[in-house]
Amino acid sequence: MTQLPTRRGLLFGTAAVSAGALLAGCTSNESSDDNDKADNNQPAADDQPGKQVTIGFAGPQADHGWLNAINDNAKSRAGKYADVTLEITEGSNDTAQQIGQIETLINKKVDVLVVLPADGKALTQVGLKAMRAGIPVINLDRIFNSPQAYRCWIGGDNYGMGLNAGHYIGEKLKDKPDARVIELAGLDNLELTQQRTQGFDDALKNYPNIKKVARQAAEFTVESGQAKMAQLLQAQSDFDALWNHDDDQGVGALRAIEQAGRDDFLMVGGAGALSAFQAIEADDSVLKATVLYPPTMAASAIDLARALGQGKGVGGMAEFEIPASITLYSAVVDKDNVGQYMSTGFE
Repeated sequence: MTQLPTRRGLLFGTAAVSAGALLAGCTSNESSDDNDKADNNQPAADDQPGKQVTIGFAGPQADHGWLNAINDNAKSRAGKYADVTLEITEGSNDTAQQIGQIETLINKKVDVLVVLPADGKALTQVGLKAMRAGIPVINLDRIFNSPQAYRCWIGGDNYGMGLNAGHYIGEKLKDKPDARVIELAGLDNLELTQQRTQGFDDALKNYPNIKKVARQAAEFTVESGQAKMAQLLQAQSDFDALWNHDDDQGVGALRAIEQAGRDDFLMVGGAGALSAFQAIEADDSVLKATVLYPPTMAASAIDLARALGQGKGVGGMAEFEIPASITLYSAVVDKDNVGQYMSTGFE
């Protein structure tokens, strides 16, 4: 969940749209039992069996709910296709170990690689190695330093998260004079945290009646969320809304809020955890919405890798090739639409 790329790509209206729908394409006039002939007449990938594709998947260690959901989405999506074999690594936050895992996949001569690097900069060279070996790379979320290291990047929009959180809060408070908001950020040394804050601040510029009165950085953990939120509550006795960057640390933030007996403001979370969706649906806490950073991007990455391996494009687009870059939309989930997104929530 790091490093929004500087190269922005195609925007899709919602990250929760089925990846199958994303890649459902043109139908063929040929009979469905002749896969080779159908492949030649269908420029866009669909759910019909086609050319066999072996996809290598390498991600970081699943030490956060979102990262675990990335792995689950990749596995379940690959299992949907009879023509896909998934070679998945154990995952590691040690860059040298992850490089070794990717080199093993290269040596196995997989058809396509999907890589969510523990560190995009550190793994750029192994991405380049795969591309030079004729193995196209789908770079997932954390971007390599060079566009030559990947064929397609797909990931979330950290700036968009903050922007949409700010607009949601702004619309809720636009008629309240002298409204006050606070922010519970993530790790401040990460670019993604800075981007989420920048988006939030830019959105609030559209609402002159709203002032951000406090900001505290946490660490994307339940424990840090609880501790830092307690500090904010002690320092700020009166505010109207809270933007929390991450639903995992939001679990701790909600504990601190409940312990303080506070219910006089609204809270907006980030990422799309199942616990957040359930709290929003129950409507019995200050948490009223969360802004998505969808782990379904891993399922879409498998779809893109399959299409790439079969020499096909994306349905609904005129081009015969998959895009070079896809930025997912940071949808706001509240009580009105939480049912639509519930199945995408991660634990």
